[in-house]
Amino acid sequence: MGTAWGLLLAASRSKDSAPFHWLASDGWGRQPHVVRDVEEVAEGALTVELHTEPIPGFDAYMAALTPENNLRNPWFEEYWQETFNCSLAKADPSNHSDHCAPGLRLGPDVGYLQESKVPFVVDAVYAFAHALHALQRDTCQGNGTCSSMLNMDGGNFYHNYLLKVNFTDLAGTQVKFNRMGDGLARYDISNYQRAENSSGYVYKTVGWWSETLVLEVDALAWTNGSRSVPTSTCSEPCGVGMIKRHHKKGDVCCWICDTCEEYEFVYNESTCADCGKGFWPYPDKRSCYELDVQYIPFFSPVAYGPIIISASGIAFTLATVGVFVRYNDTPLVRATGRELSYALLMGITLCFANTFVLLQKPSLTTCTMQRFSVGMGFCITYSALLTKTNRISRIFDSASKSARRPKFISPKSQVLITVALILVQTLGTFAWLVVEPPGTRFDYPDRRQVWLKCRIHDESFLLSQLYNILLICTCTVYAFKTRKIPENFNESKFIVFTMYTTCVIWLAFLPIYFTTRHAQEVQALTLCVSISLSAWVSLGCLFAPKVYIILFHPEKNVRRLTMSTTYRRRSGGRPSSSGMPTATTAIADHNDHNSKAGALVGRPGSGHYQACTPVGQQVDLVVSQSPGPTGSTSTNVAEGHEAAALL
Repeated sequence: MGTAWGLLLAASRSKDSAPFHWLASDGWGRQPHVVRDVEEVAEGALTVELHTEPIPGFDAYMAALTPENNLRNPWFEEYWQETFNCSLAKADPSNHSDHCAPGLRLGPDVGYLQESKVPFVVDAVYAFAHALHALQRDTCQGNGTCSSMLNMDGGNFYHNYLLKVNFTDLAGTQVKFNRMGDGLARYDISNYQRAENSSGYVYKTVGWWSETLVLEVDALAWTNGSRSVPTSTCSEPCGVGMIKRHHKKGDVCCWICDTCEEYEFVYNESTCADCGKGFWPYPDKRSCYELDVQYIPFFSPVAYGPIIISASGIAFTLATVGVFVRYNDTPLVRATGRELSYALLMGITLCFANTFVLLQKPSLTTCTMQRFSVGMGFCITYSALLTKTNRISRIFDSASKSARRPKFISPKSQVLITVALILVQTLGTFAWLVVEPPGTRFDYPDRRQVWLKCRIHDESFLLSQLYNILLICTCTVYAFKTRKIPENFNESKFIVFTMYTTCVIWLAFLPIYFTTRHAQEVQALTLCVSISLSAWVSLGCLFAPKVYIILFHPEKNVRRLTMSTTYRRRSGGRPSSSGMPTATTAIADHNDHNSKAGALVGRPGSGHYQACTPVGQQVDLVVSQSPGPTGSTSTNVAEGHEAAALL
């Protein structure tokens, strides 16, 4: 009791603190001295007290009891002096200033109130008496005490007799115990509040407990007389998607609320659980749903750009094919090397068509097509270009060293070389299909996205393009070597520009592709656009000039303009051992696969060679060399209808 009063006193001194709301056990109960001088602080307290009914006759017994007739209670005299604030003659007179008057009696006028615990004391005595009576009846047949009763084991007596007591006490209340030894739980709930029409305070009964709770909430008064029910800051209910984290193990009253991760749901009030990849929690965070699988729809707005670029490229490529077929036998078309030109156009068309394959919904079929289409489009294009640039380089390198015709420069040979280069990529793709079978997989760029992708790892894709990268690099080297050969219908400068631009495109593409592996749309669209741009560069640089001449300047598409080209080269001013420059001679093939070039005839050291061919056949290209001024040599090139194919 002193502790409760001291706590209330300390609370009254903290004027600046928030008001306290008190919940007290039956140790506080309805006792007035607990709240003495701290009534305002205690206002609104809820206390519980064991429910009891006053014992009839006990108040009359106490009113008649005096120190003179008290024969049993050794503490009664001390209680008497404390109650009346006086001193008994036989007590220590120094503690009180006045002696107790003879006519003093206990009653309500002096603050006497029957203690709430009195009925329990009386019930305890009667319970023990009933248990002993039952024991005597069972062991001594009701005839006084006997040895069996005196020797009864205490535990046996407790379980078999005391716990089985069941009677009605003096106040009319049933008394019995459960198997744990507890009596019937009956509590009164009191609220300490200001009395109506008074400045004083009283304990007002506002509810009770007897197997169920009954509480008159409207009758409650809280701190400062407030009728609003206060909330507990110790245990605020957690919000949506939050769980309880208890301060101490076993503490179920106070907790802090912790928020689950955005991809977690509330498994129970103290546990968050991961929904797992491909799932996301509902807004109420109670369970999860399966996320929609994403892919780039063919007709989505982001796909319109690549589709337009590819579709227009295919249209222009097919138009170019139509022009070449229409003017197939003209000098310019023949001079371009028709077989390799058509191979180039086929590879360019396949590059443009890659966009339509890459934008299809991933499946076993489309993923297999992607493995072939991306690599084969580039392989056909750059195999044909490599064959053409290699042929030009070999012809002019051979002409500077020997008068013999280089091997494998006929159209048939060129086609076979191109097919062989393409076959390497084809075999590599088949091996890739075996090592890493095609199919689909789910990719999770973040926890809220599920993308359907082909089962192709970025590293595998790069490895599959190494052969094409080798073709591009080799073709660029040959294009650079042949950039200064004769000018008429000279493709080398267009080829070298094509290769330079292609290298720039792919040097820019590769970092973007591998740094956006988690941005599926960006990665796929970047690949489509890069492939289409490479195809547009090849189509524009290699075929646009020829189509322009064929359609808009047909006067230039004649044999006359292919017969006089002068190629000058520096010899360093050093004559041969015979005192004359060394001749460089090259002979191109006929467009007719069955024609054969004649031999070169001339005097060694004369600086001039002439090609002799069988009667009725046209010499395609004769390179003759004669001394020029200031140590230079002038090489006259007479080109036939296939001459530009060398270039």
